[in-house]
Amino acid sequence: MDRPHTTEVAESWDGEYRAGRYAGEAPVPFVHDILTFSRQWGIARGLYVGCGNGRNFIPLSDAGLDLTGLDVSSVAIEQLARRAPQYRGRLLVGEVDGLPAGTRFPLVIGIQVFQHGDRAVCHVNLVAAQERLERGGLFCLRVNAVGTEYQYATERIEAYPEGSETIRYRSGPKQGLLVHFFSERELAALFAGSFQPLLPLRRVVSTRPPPAGGHWDQWEGIWRKS
Repeated sequence: MDRPHTTEVAESWDGEYRAGRYAGEAPVPFVHDILTFSRQWGIARGLYVGCGNGRNFIPLSDAGLDLTGLDVSSVAIEQLARRAPQYRGRLLVGEVDGLPAGTRFPLVIGIQVFQHGDRAVCHVNLVAAQERLERGGLFCLRVNAVGTEYQYATERIEAYPEGSETIRYRSGPKQGLLVHFFSERELAALFAGSFQPLLPLRRVVSTRPPPAGGHWDQWEGIWRKS
């Protein structure tokens, strides 16, 4: 059963994809790191959470990864299936907890997906994805970072001592949605214990072109589960 938050996010992204979101956009450079580490560790199969309409999923798959693509947006999944019909059989609409019990992967990828919702929701979703990773597998993450200069009007909903915060957009394409911005300390705690950093957490700063201006910050990292 869909949770209210999930339904709200899915409906918002359905609208964004119908309006042409990511159409023709190049993959993020993080794709090259994912391929490099996957090859280094001999991994060829994985789960891509939040695969969207394929701007990163298609180049990763074309490079040889056998990925299961998962997204809450049915519009995104259908667009991806039309763009790359050879991968249609690998695509699913839904969330991680909707996968068959016990299903594990040697590779889990999440690019700009585990930031939707408040802190508690984001942590639950991220941990659920971590639990789908096999021992010895790689977890590849790109997620919002605190320090981002917000492009649209926002209100802060949560702020935590380790530096993270959740905002609600008051305008723009995500109007009404909660989005979490992670701190370095927060992510270090979430990947403590059985996760060994292979690509240590790094901040990637993207400058928005005029007239928007400002910058959008992301954390990127790759861990191996022991």
